[in-house]
Amino acid sequence: MALNIPDSSKRRLVVVGAGFAGLKLVKKLKGSDFQIVLIDRNNFHQFQPLFYQVAVAGLEPSSIAFPLRRMFQKSHQVFIRLTDVTKISTDTKTIHTTAGDLNYDLLVIASGAATNFFGMDQLKDYSFGMKTVGEALGIRNTILKNYEMALISDSEEEQNALMNIVIVGGGPTGVELSGALADMRKYVLPKDYPDLDFRRKKIFLVEASPKLLNGMSEISSEKATDFLQEMGVNVMTNSQVIGYSNNVVQLKNGETLDSATVVWAAGVTGAPPHGFDAEQVGRGRRLLVDPFNRLKGLEDVYAIGDVALMEQPDLPRGHPQVAQVALQQAKNLAANLKRKDHKGWKPFKYNDKGSMATIGRNKAVVDLPFLKFQGFFAWVVWMFIHLVSIIGVKNKLFIFINWMWNYVTYDQSLRLIIRQYVPKKD
Repeated sequence: MALNIPDSSKRRLVVVGAGFAGLKLVKKLKGSDFQIVLIDRNNFHQFQPLFYQVAVAGLEPSSIAFPLRRMFQKSHQVFIRLTDVTKISTDTKTIHTTAGDLNYDLLVIASGAATNFFGMDQLKDYSFGMKTVGEALGIRNTILKNYEMALISDSEEEQNALMNIVIVGGGPTGVELSGALADMRKYVLPKDYPDLDFRRKKIFLVEASPKLLNGMSEISSEKATDFLQEMGVNVMTNSQVIGYSNNVVQLKNGETLDSATVVWAAGVTGAPPHGFDAEQVGRGRRLLVDPFNRLKGLEDVYAIGDVALMEQPDLPRGHPQVAQVALQQAKNLAANLKRKDHKGWKPFKYNDKGSMATIGRNKAVVDLPFLKFQGFFAWVVWMFIHLVSIIGVKNKLFIFINWMWNYVTYDQSLRLIIRQYVPKKD
């Protein structure tokens, strides 16, 4: 009865992580011949592609999160436990957590990815990642608090640092956040803070490679760069951040940027639990799996989503760490697990449906397998795809209302600085 999971005649399938991959797998397998235990540190699923909108006060966190228990209220063989997995003992088929141990018959690791700071402790300690709702909310609070502090500062140098923002990483997260902040600087902040001159506010987007959106086409990369520069974002390609202290970002070429707020979107690393052998972990701390997402050397442990590395001749570095891969791997694994004794199992084959990124109001880039387009229509397509992907009718409605309100009024109504209250304890 570890973690108060009752004994069952059904095989126990434990899923670690309730992200896109883990949640999709459990939804596909509920009602099947498994007792399913879903383990996560949060009691909700987070829609990561819209974190940046929480960070710029465009959406409330509750709009892009959905309670796990609400999804499985009628699924009596699905058990949800909030805890942290500390270690996996594959020899005894035991999961060790901060709340106790649990045995499994089958184990699926869907723990996703974490921010990769490439060993730079200063950035890890003093900058923001963009991997959780909490981090996005922290960015929002910090940005708004910095403007309040800038109002009462009598130092122009300090004011500039408080108003400036440095975003490290020119992937979709960095591009979308930069564009949203540029729109906020143009349409919203001058009305809220008339005493501040937002012409002095600088938004820096720093990317180590020669171009933005490396995973997309050349034309989309160029167009995204053009859009951002037209919006007043300082796009700095071929620039590498090597340190950050005292509100100063150091670049490898010796240049410095003054900013009290740094958002790190420059890379991710797999986040597998401890307990796996070194030969089971590949580049980027991702777990090595075969074409059936089975962990190397094990018959009863699987990995899907960002934490899985399936090396193939045409994909020597594995599949991209995006939601579509996670969802498709979960769907394929669920179908295989329903087939007993591995009969008729199908290897995973990724169907690339394309990629997209929004840059700001009426601006986006879309790469489909058969078509590439940019501008207003791409922006409409981006909104539609993300809206239908959100879980829950209420969340879809709230997001749609917020988007329409923001579009019509050129305003956002969620600029609240929310401080957590922690009572004193004996």
